[in-house]
Amino acid sequence: MKLTFNRIFSVALTAIALLSAPVSAQDKSIVVSSTTSTEQSGLFGFMLPIFKMKTGIDVKVVAVGTGQALDIGRRGDADVVFVHDKVAEDKFVAEGYSTKRNEVMYNDFVLIGPKSDPAKIAGGKDIQAALQKIASSQAPFISRGDKSGTHAAELRYWKGAGIQVSPSMTWYKETGSGMGPALNTASAMNGYILADRATWLNFKNRGDLAILVQGDPKLFNQYGIMLVNPAKFPHVKKAAGQTFIDWITSKDGQDVIAMYKINGEQLFFPNAKP
Repeated sequence: MKLTFNRIFSVALTAIALLSAPVSAQDKSIVVSSTTSTEQSGLFGFMLPIFKMKTGIDVKVVAVGTGQALDIGRRGDADVVFVHDKVAEDKFVAEGYSTKRNEVMYNDFVLIGPKSDPAKIAGGKDIQAALQKIASSQAPFISRGDKSGTHAAELRYWKGAGIQVSPSMTWYKETGSGMGPALNTASAMNGYILADRATWLNFKNRGDLAILVQGDPKLFNQYGIMLVNPAKFPHVKKAAGQTFIDWITSKDGQDVIAMYKINGEQLFFPNAKP
């Protein structure tokens, strides 16, 4: 009788363990909606295993354009949003989808084009002047056209250059894709394109493309991170999401960001505020 009871007790414990395991695993994971540049640059692949080793929390990344990443947060389908369009991020907070935006790191945008450079912009440091020359030459320009942070920046630069771009223009091509696929299109078409430096450095299919314009202060590219508001979406994993934000803005996380390099070149520069 004792043996039977022990066996029943053992089976019961096993059943409880099996039922509770998925819940425990779920509590130890978060969803981060983020821009393609953090994914395609290789930063997440470098950083997230370190974070998981320190905290036990698994981060599932949904890498899309910044506009789409923010929309995922607006639907409550992510716990954390990590993007690079300050104007859109501030609006996200103002709308109540988060209560605080935290700055994390920065890099810069670069204007890339064919080495033959039909628009004659190589070596310039004025992004708006370069775009004016591209428009005048009607050389192919590849736009992401995906409401990403990079796309939003590109449209600001065109506006500053006094040029109204449209997909109806034969030389202006919208891909509606992430940074990597858009760069592939530019390589295939031998066209100009605005890209974040980190993705470009990690991009292998460069063809005849090279960085032609860089160094304009307007090309500064800031990244921010936000916890999706648990008051609006009670299922948001507040504790685990905040743990990720606290870590990435801490000295430990900031040091990891600074450590990530390709061929000795640092891709992102941490600047979280204390």
